[in-house]
Amino acid sequence: MKIHGFQKTTLLDYPGHLAATIFFGGCNFLCPYCHNGSLVLCPDSLPAIPKEDIINTLKKRKGILEGVCITGGEPTLAAELTGFIAEIKELGFLVKLDTNGSNPARLKELVLSGLIDYVAMDIKNSKNKYSKTIGKASYSIDKIAESVDFLLTDKVAYEFRTTVTKELHTPADFSDIGEWIKGAKAYYLQSYKVSEDVISPVFSGYSKEELVLIQKSLLPHIEKVEIRGLD
Repeated sequence: MKIHGFQKTTLLDYPGHLAATIFFGGCNFLCPYCHNGSLVLCPDSLPAIPKEDIINTLKKRKGILEGVCITGGEPTLAAELTGFIAEIKELGFLVKLDTNGSNPARLKELVLSGLIDYVAMDIKNSKNKYSKTIGKASYSIDKIAESVDFLLTDKVAYEFRTTVTKELHTPADFSDIGEWIKGAKAYYLQSYKVSEDVISPVFSGYSKEELVLIQKSLLPHIEKVEIRGLD
């Protein structure tokens, strides 16, 4: 497994829970605003963390941590992911999965087998702007739509989220997104922030006032819409 990051304690990555975060390398998207560029572009250049070291650390932190967040990159690309999460679940932890939704078969497998307690799925943009936003020409969003439809069946607690940039997203895009994920339990607008590890440092974020207007436009479609990343 390509594990290239391990944050032993976080209050931010798993809503409502003290957790650890595990970062998988590799991704099938090239979102230019991605703030984990090294994990996407050159994961093999980063130090690898043995699975055994992570499991041993989690064993020591039982009773302190409540959950583990699995993120990336795109973790569902890892063939060994299911067995790894099963080991974490055996320790008694809740597990949250961050995903771009491109692997609905793996998502369904993990959820329906009871290995995942919470899913955070990225909605990169409106359907007609997906290819540009993920850096992939002529990308079919059929698998993305399949993952969206699955999460909307409420088989697992979930959220959708979008990192918002002025250069890639317009208010009209969010109108389209609202129609697409209509009825969703939770949707988060994540304010873009400059990062040293961003793939292409040419983006900027909306102001708080602008994000609030987008938030209000979404509320007729989605039960809970909140803004992250303004602090």
